[in-house]
Amino acid sequence: MFPTLRSSLTQTAFAIAFALITVSPTLAQSPDATTTAPPATTEADSTPAQAPVADATRNSPAVNASLAALSPTTTVSPVSGENPIPTKNLWEVIRDGGPLMLPIALCSFLLLVFVFERAISLRRGRVIPGPFVRRFLQQLNERQLSREEALKLCEKNQSPVAEVFAAAVRKWGRSSVEVEQAVLDQGERTTNNLRRYLRLFNVISTISPLMGLLGTVLGMIRAFNAIATADAMGRPELLAAGISQALLTTAAGLSVAIPAFIAYMFFVSRVDRMIMDIDSLGQELVSLISADAWSGDSDQETKSKGNRKKAA
Repeated sequence: MFPTLRSSLTQTAFAIAFALITVSPTLAQSPDATTTAPPATTEADSTPAQAPVADATRNSPAVNASLAALSPTTTVSPVSGENPIPTKNLWEVIRDGGPLMLPIALCSFLLLVFVFERAISLRRGRVIPGPFVRRFLQQLNERQLSREEALKLCEKNQSPVAEVFAAAVRKWGRSSVEVEQAVLDQGERTTNNLRRYLRLFNVISTISPLMGLLGTVLGMIRAFNAIATADAMGRPELLAAGISQALLTTAAGLSVAIPAFIAYMFFVSRVDRMIMDIDSLGQELVSLISADAWSGDSDQETKSKGNRKKAA
């Protein structure tokens, strides 16, 4: 109740004040204003004189406009449909970022392609196929494979661990040192093949933030040139292009470098684990096909034959 009464009193006071301002010039210019004051009149005589003033005040356009402005029922039309928030597509963002956005975009494309390639190539089932390894070592342990048969199985499989096994099988019957050296040599070549393209991730993670930093410097140079040549101090629209270029290139460079570094560390750790597993499997193969292993087996067979003869 009180807020409504206060609002009504405020509107009435504004209307009366505006009416007095509107009517006062008319009264000041009338010829009767310079004469002496008229004699006092009765209430009956003053009532008709005030009626025209009240009617003029009510019919004044300025008063009606002020009352309409102060009316609590005034509504404001929404502007959301008239001025929508501006948006940009990817090509506009690259264009606003300056020329260095193109090599950064190229780095992101290469990163995406080779991440998928390495994720497929470095699957454990492709590098160290479990069924092949278990069956191969079991057959060698049970003396079911000859040198030629073992070499054909390795060449048929064509996995990285099969290449290491093939290098060891070619030294079949040699000393354990020679077989182990063959495993180490082929292991180094296999490691280089598994680490292929990983340096590309390291290069991308290094040069992408550097290109972003260079783009930041170029953007700030552009902004200061706008200040010097176009008197842009106090006019932020002239500085916005240079500052936008500086921030966009920095963000783009970091957005490419961070995933590239994560991918590099992930694939390097995966390759290291696989190389350790291949090395342990190679050592097990050395103990099965080296001359020391065959001589030990022949000695055991000779001893068992001698024991059987003595028993007979």
